[in-house]
Amino acid sequence: MPVPERLGSYLKRAEQALSAAKNAALRPMGLTVPQYAALLQLSENPGMSAAALARACAVTPPTMNTVLKNLQERGLIERSPHEWHRNILETRLTPEGEELLARADTGPVRIERGLAAEFTEQEHRTLVELLGRCIDYLDGARAEDAR
Repeated sequence: MPVPERLGSYLKRAEQALSAAKNAALRPMGLTVPQYAALLQLSENPGMSAAALARACAVTPPTMNTVLKNLQERGLIERSPHEWHRNILETRLTPEGEELLARADTGPVRIERGLAAEFTEQEHRTLVELLGRCIDYLDGARAEDAR
């Protein structure tokens, strides 16, 4: 099958274009997309572990450890041992992290809203459904290959 006809090429190009647009919007705040994603996840799920954050942000655990190290060095997050599982570190936003996220979030939100505005409500629902089916299939294919 010729490369231009491969669905994966379109999915990858769309993901790359979205990431590039978000990186450009976040650059003035001194954040990368993975750092922003971690801050956003932590704002909604305080106390997440690095492993849970890596899964939620779709990055590898080593990448998330680097992200968290950089965010901690900037004073945007704090990490402390879990109350019962001392070998698990809970991660929370600091007030500085909350403030930066509030400012930084305007760019990605603007991009997401602009992207959504390219579609009618029905097209948007259909796109979300179709992408969900892509994800389900690919997750299943990965699980099959792992066996």
